[in-house]
Amino acid sequence: MSSMQLRTLTFAVSMVVAGAGVAQEAGGRTRFILAASWQPAFCQTNQKKAECASQTGERPDATNFSLHGLWPMRQDYCGVSAEQKAADKDGDWNKLPEVTLAAETKTALAKAMPGTQSGLERHEWVKHGTCTKMSADDYFGVGMHLVGALNASAVRDLFATNIGKPVKAEAIKAAFDKSFGPGAGDRVKMSCRRAGNVRMISELTIGLSEAAGAASAKTTGLADLIQGAGKTSFGCDEGVVDAAGF
Repeated sequence: MSSMQLRTLTFAVSMVVAGAGVAQEAGGRTRFILAASWQPAFCQTNQKKAECASQTGERPDATNFSLHGLWPMRQDYCGVSAEQKAADKDGDWNKLPEVTLAAETKTALAKAMPGTQSGLERHEWVKHGTCTKMSADDYFGVGMHLVGALNASAVRDLFATNIGKPVKAEAIKAAFDKSFGPGAGDRVKMSCRRAGNVRMISELTIGLSEAAGAASAKTTGLADLIQGAGKTSFGCDEGVVDAAGF
């Protein structure tokens, strides 16, 4: 083989490898969203809600992310009656049917999702859980497992050590990359809300792959689910990590 042919072959191989890498990166697709709330910020503008009136600095949600929900993309209210859908949209979620859960799941969910005090789990099941193939126990079990992994990461540590201070998007994305692999921060969106003159970080929504929609995700690493999702814009670029209390 001549040197020219060898160079041509080497170039062709390198282009195939590069193309495969691009295809793999582009192939990720977000199928589920993990919504993790920073409860103190939520409570600043929802002070009358039961979970906000009862919040203290010692409660876990004062320094950890709380489970808001696990949302299938572009699906909601699957097999739900028009009456239940209307009741859900009215916002008085305690009027929705009680979600049947094992005692152990119910106890754990009350800690991971303070909004259960206002019937949030009923809303999440009716609107989102019904569009998965999971039982209610598995659906909430997956959500709790994933938010638990988030709370065991550098992301939660960043928030907990900066309570009362502003944090920039770059720092949050770097914390995601540190805990969940390069590029993980590109699969996260941050939401902020204003309380007076202060812009507070209220929620992170994290893109996940199709595998998040199975009961087996209760033992799947959050990093794997994030890496299988597509990229998104980050949203809010800076906000204060609010402390519990009004």
